Amino acid sequence: MSVNATDPMIGRLIDGRYQVRSRIARGGMATVYLATDLRLERRVAVKVMHGHLADDSQFKQRFIQEARSAARLAHPNVVNVFDQGQDSESAYLVMEYLPGITLRDLLEEYGSLTPQQMIDITEAVLAGLGAAHKAGILHRDLKPENVLLADDGRIKIGDFGLARATSANTATGAALLGTIAYLSPELVTRGLADTRSDIYAVGIMMYEMLTGEQPFTGEQPMQVAYRHANEPLPAPSSKNHKVPRELDELVFWATAKDPEQRPADARALLEQLRDTEALLDLPAGEPARPQKTQVLPAASSGPRHTAPTDATVTTPARPDRPFSEAATQVLGSRRPPGGPGTELELAEPAPRPQRTRRWIPLVAILGTLLLVLSGVGWWFVFGPGARVTIPTSIESLTFEQAKAELEALGLEVADQPGSIDSPTVAVDLVAQTEPEIGTAVEPGSSVVILLSTGPKLLAIDLNQGMSQAEAEAIVNEHWTLEETDVRFDAAVPAGSLVDALDAGGASLLEATEYGELQPIALVVSAGAIPDLTGKSPDEARALLSAVDLTVSDGLEQQNNHDTVPEGTVIGLVDPGGPIRPGDHVGLNISSGPAPVAVPGIVGMSWTEAKAALEAAGLRYAFDRQIDEELAESFPNSSRVTASDPDPGATARRGDIITVRLAVG
Repeated sequence: MSVNATDPMIGRLIDGRYQVRSRIARGGMATVYLATDLRLERRVAVKVMHGHLADDSQFKQRFIQEARSAARLAHPNVVNVFDQGQDSESAYLVMEYLPGITLRDLLEEYGSLTPQQMIDITEAVLAGLGAAHKAGILHRDLKPENVLLADDGRIKIGDFGLARATSANTATGAALLGTIAYLSPELVTRGLADTRSDIYAVGIMMYEMLTGEQPFTGEQPMQVAYRHANEPLPAPSSKNHKVPRELDELVFWATAKDPEQRPADARALLEQLRDTEALLDLPAGEPARPQKTQVLPAASSGPRHTAPTDATVTTPARPDRPFSEAATQVLGSRRPPGGPGTELELAEPAPRPQRTRRWIPLVAILGTLLLVLSGVGWWFVFGPGARVTIPTSIESLTFEQAKAELEALGLEVADQPGSIDSPTVAVDLVAQTEPEIGTAVEPGSSVVILLSTGPKLLAIDLNQGMSQAEAEAIVNEHWTLEETDVRFDAAVPAGSLVDALDAGGASLLEATEYGELQPIALVVSAGAIPDLTGKSPDEARALLSAVDLTVSDGLEQQNNHDTVPEGTVIGLVDPGGPIRPGDHVGLNISSGPAPVAVPGIVGMSWTEAKAALEAAGLRYAFDRQIDEELAESFPNSSRVTASDPDPGATARRGDIITVRLAVG
C-alpha cells in the first residue's frame, strides 16, 4: 500500500475516462495499473509508458505498435486491447484486466509441471500464437512472463510490444530484442526473425515446464546466447524421467537450430501437439478435460519440487504466497481440506462391504440426476438455449465458401455481401461479418458477410531530401516501416530521403495515397562517395575507409585515360547498382593515354594532314620556320613531305608529331 500511496498515478483520471485505482506491475518500458473505465463501468488494465521514454520516438513507436498488433487479433487466447491514446505526456493503452498469475509465477511456485499440464498450457499458447501468425504478426518476445493464467482458468498471451509484421524479417537495431533465454539461433547470429523464431521460444518454454529449469544458463547474457546458437538442447527426459519420449521429440522439433527444420508456424506445431497428446498413455488418475490433472507436485527442501508419490499429495506451505486461484484452475487440482500446508492421505481401498439393498436409493438418485442433466444438455445443445459461434475459419474465404460454412451451422446468410476496409485480407475475400466473427448468436440468426475492399487509402506526403526521422515519423503513423536501405547518393545530402518504395518496389514519392498498414521501405542517402580522381591507390583506400567502404584488390581494373596520369585512380569500378556503406569496391587505375598509330599524312595537303592528326588525338609541330609559314599561307597547296615519327609508328594520344612541308 505504501508503494501505491507514493505513486502519483494512483487516483488520477486518464483522458477523462479511466480512473486509476492501484498499481499492478512495473516493467522496463511501462507501468500497468488497475483502473475503472467510467464510461463502460468495467475494470481494465492501463499500461502507461514511463515518462522518461516519452521523448524517445523508438520506444514510443514500439509502445504504439503493441496496441496496433494486439488490436488486430480477436482470439480467446490473446489479451484484448481496447484503447490507446496520449494523456498529457504519457502514452497509454487499455487492456482487459485478468486477475491471476503468470506462467513464471506458476513455475516458481511448483517447479516442473506434469506432461499433461504442459500440453494444456502449450495448446492455449499455440492457439493464440497461431491467430497472430495468421494475421501476419510475430510476437518476438514469448516467455513465461507473457503467458497469463487467469483465476477463471483462461490462458492468454500478451505483451505484443516487440511484435512486428512477418514480412519484416529482421531484429530492429544493433541490439537483439526479446529475452535472451528464449531467442532463436538465427536471431542471435544473424538478427533474422520469422514465425519459426516464435516456435523456438515456445519449445524452450515447453522444456522449462517439463523440467523446471531453462536449458541454457550463464553468468552473462551473451554466454546464454552463444549456447543457444551452438550447443545441442538436452532431452527434457534427461532432467525429468517422467517425460515421455514423444514429448522429447516434440521439443527437439520446435527448437531445431536450423529454422527450416522447425514447424512452419504455430498452427503446424499445435496440430502435432494434439496428435502427440492422443498417442500418449497418460498416468492413471489424470481425468479428461476440462480438469485433466488432479495431482500437484510436492514441495521439497531444494529450489525445485519433485512429483508426489502415489500415497501422499502435498500442497506447499507458503504463508508469504498463498495458493493461487489461477494455479488451481490451470493445474486442475483441488485444495486439500486443511488448506495450504496440509497433506491429503490417499488410503488403500477398504474391504468391499457385503451387498445390501442400500444401492436402491442410490440408483434412484443417480437416475433422477441423469434425467436432469439430460434435460439441461438438450436445452443448451439442441434446444432454445443453444448458441452458435461465428467461426474465425471463414476469414479470407470466398463469399460462397463462407456462406456454405455458416449455413451448415444453421445461420441465415444475406445474399448480398457488405464491404469493409482491411489491411490484412485480400480484396473480395471475407474480412468480417455482422455480427462480428467470434460472436455467439442464436441458431437461425441472420449474418451479413463483409468482403474486403483492401486497405483503407490514406494521404501520403513523402519528399526527396526530407530527413530520415521525418520520413519515419510519417510512415509509422499509418503504415508499416520496412527495412531502411542506406546507400551513397551524390545528389542527396547524408541522412536525407532518396526514395520510398511500396511492397512491389515502386516509388511512392509521386503517390498521393497508399493503403493503411501496408509496408514502406525507405531509401536514405549516405552522402557522396569521395572524389578519387588523380589520387594514389593508398590515398583512395584511406578516403574510402573513412566512409565505411573497403577496397578489394580482386575488383581492380586498369584503363587508359587521356588526362589522369598513369598509376593514379580514375574512380571506382562501376558495380552496376547502388553502393552501400560496408560494401567492397574496386579501384579503376589509369594506364595513361591509349596508344594510336601515326596516320599516313605524307603527300596530304596541310589542311588534310592537320585534320587527320587531330582525329587521332595527336598534336603537331613544324620542323622549320618556313614550314609554319607555308602552313599559314598555303594550307591547301602545301604538301607534307615527311613526319616524325613516320606514318604507322605507335604513339600515345597527346604526343607531338613533327611535320615538314613543301609547296607544289
